[in-house]
Amino acid sequence: MKAIAAVALSRNFSKEEVASAGLFVAAIIGLLSVTGLLRWFNHRIPTPVMKGIQVGVGLSLFSYAGTVLRKPEDYSGGLSDIHDQVVFIAFLGLLASFTFRKAPVALILLLAGIFIALPKLIRDPSGLGIWQPYAFVPISRSFSYEGISAGLGQIPLTILNSIIAVSALSADLLPDVPAPTPTAMGFSVTAMNLIGCWFGSMPVCHGSGGLAAQYRFGARSGASIIFLGLIKLILGMFAGPFAKQVFQDFPNAILGIMVFAAALEITNAGETLNTTGARDLMEGKDGVATALTRPNRPGEPGEELTEEMRSRRWVVMFITAGGILTFKNDAVGFIAEGPKAAYVLLKKRVEHHGAMHDSKEVEDSGQG
Repeated sequence: MKAIAAVALSRNFSKEEVASAGLFVAAIIGLLSVTGLLRWFNHRIPTPVMKGIQVGVGLSLFSYAGTVLRKPEDYSGGLSDIHDQVVFIAFLGLLASFTFRKAPVALILLLAGIFIALPKLIRDPSGLGIWQPYAFVPISRSFSYEGISAGLGQIPLTILNSIIAVSALSADLLPDVPAPTPTAMGFSVTAMNLIGCWFGSMPVCHGSGGLAAQYRFGARSGASIIFLGLIKLILGMFAGPFAKQVFQDFPNAILGIMVFAAALEITNAGETLNTTGARDLMEGKDGVATALTRPNRPGEPGEELTEEMRSRRWVVMFITAGGILTFKNDAVGFIAEGPKAAYVLLKKRVEHHGAMHDSKEVEDSGQG
């Protein structure tokens, strides 16, 4: 949860205050899930805005990948001048993955990164040991203005990127597999934080960027995330400090390319904006794409998607993405473009029905 982390770092939060912010977000998301408000909110977001959120996250990941790749690195073991070469080779591996899709590119890059970081890891081998769990209860003072304000800033980000965008991206990437509903995603976020924060866990949530990365590197079922969870559990229980050191010393040259790959995948979701791959479009008569009169209800007849409407949908998507990229905030992009999107789509619908009414009058007068 980036908003909580940013506030916690800038204001020097205690563990109790960080946990209180996570518990506050979990409580609000749980309430929205139980009452069905998440599902209601999801059905009211125009598809161009949702696609804009996905593209905006992807463009942000591109920017982050560039920042990571430009960071100077201090390789050990006589490998101090190979940054550019590592970037080049990793990028070639990424390009090869487009042709050899079954090749375990992510695993190869991970092992290569650990190998490069190995000289640093050998210096400090003390990182093994069994984790001894402990629980702490945040006192009422922890739920202060600081903790709640950090949680309030996180809620819109969690709803948009961690719940609704992940649900939509799941449907885009795996159309033949039932996508998790926003309500199910909300319960998942609630459970993770209501349990983890009592044991000192940093508040966590899902993310469309992580889903895109997993899909890009071969994940196609829930077994992949179960395997990832088991690896994390084993590392956390028996080698937490060692795993932390691996992450700190992992070469930016490889990390940046892996982030770049995730950005490619999630940005590609915008490609289906004006096709039948979009959730508010369906295949009409003679294969003509149509926009549903009532969004998100597949199978109902709708109006024909004209070239003007296609153009407006692209504008809505890119302004939303631009707001996210400019302000580094999903909520800002949504607020900037959501009302306009609703107006554009409603205006077009009124114009369409007006034209249909005029056509009907002309037809009646001709018969008379």
